[in-house]
Amino acid sequence: MYPARAIVDLAAIRNNIKVLKKAAHHAEVMAVVKADAYGHGIVPVAKAALEAGATWLGTAQASEALKLRAAGITPDQARILTWLHAPSAPYAELINADIDVSAANLGALDLIAEAARAAGKPAKVHVKVDTGLGRNGVMPHDLPEFAAKAAQYQNEGVMDVVGVWSHLAYADEIGHPTVARQLEVFDMDIETLRAAGLNPTVRHIANSAATLLNPEMHFDLVRPGLAIYGYSPVPTVKKPSDFGLIPAMTLEAELATVKHVPAGTGVSYAHKYHTPQATQLGIVPLGYADGIPRHASGSNEKPGAPVEVGEGEHRRLKTIAGRVCMDQFVLDLGPDATEQAGDTVTLFGPSDGVLDSETGELLPAAIRGNLPNAEDWASAAGTISYEIFTRLGNRIPRIYVNE
Repeated sequence: MYPARAIVDLAAIRNNIKVLKKAAHHAEVMAVVKADAYGHGIVPVAKAALEAGATWLGTAQASEALKLRAAGITPDQARILTWLHAPSAPYAELINADIDVSAANLGALDLIAEAARAAGKPAKVHVKVDTGLGRNGVMPHDLPEFAAKAAQYQNEGVMDVVGVWSHLAYADEIGHPTVARQLEVFDMDIETLRAAGLNPTVRHIANSAATLLNPEMHFDLVRPGLAIYGYSPVPTVKKPSDFGLIPAMTLEAELATVKHVPAGTGVSYAHKYHTPQATQLGIVPLGYADGIPRHASGSNEKPGAPVEVGEGEHRRLKTIAGRVCMDQFVLDLGPDATEQAGDTVTLFGPSDGVLDSETGELLPAAIRGNLPNAEDWASAAGTISYEIFTRLGNRIPRIYVNE
């Protein structure tokens, strides 16, 4: 009973996994389903990814990994890695659920060892190394001490160091010099672990961009995220269809109201937009409480984010007029609009369309009418496509097709 919905095409998810599996060659594929599968729904997406050939699932938070096991995804069906943990992480529960855990500091090693003793079984540990992103991970100068401690715990039988991994800083910029440098550091880190008597057999550093564009970084496992959901990790260079990817989510809403207003009418808070002529306004019942970016607002000087209105041959592009509110935003439908309350407005969906940031018009690359995609919304809001669908609120129902 909500006037909007996010339609997730699981056939698109399966298609995208197959594209990534082919690109990965010998390496296994981990479907990264953190953040509720980038807002698409963690359990349905995880199951679709496994059906298409993924053998691993990746989550940031422990609760996400445990949710996958609780949903019936067994260790025989998928290995699961979870990696971002505070000291309060339920390591014993993760170990008992046969979930691989990541360690990025000495304190984490101690807590994992303690939990493994309590669980009565060794933990499967992936060493997170910082090869140049400057985020979570063991620095190269700290790695010898870390490796010695991990080897001590492995010899005790409370953990098995099965993996080593890292994140890239500039993988979405083809040919950036930091990529090659991080690869060098990663290779050196692997040797440091081996020198301490550890032999991690699951090495992984490739994200979506490296999976599709850099075979040298595939190692034993690749970890695509964005590409699973049908978007290009290098949007300024290649469109989704250039890789064979299909955007999986369509976000649509029903017009709540259509009304006639005179020229010069101020629209939404602070009247950043005034109607240049007598026109009809359409009220879309989605707002920033649903995850619609407030930065997607429009004014007379700068168009807001794009949507598609109309049916069949009459589909047309409109942009947000005025500020995005908590629960709604407004469209200037034009004086001759035929839309009525209840008609569908599509915010974004499976398209290669590109929005011209200066004119607000959709360039003629769209494959389905004037349908914008999440990249167009990201351009309008000054962010990235990841944020557009990951931030969508839980009160928007997810509808799954092609299960």
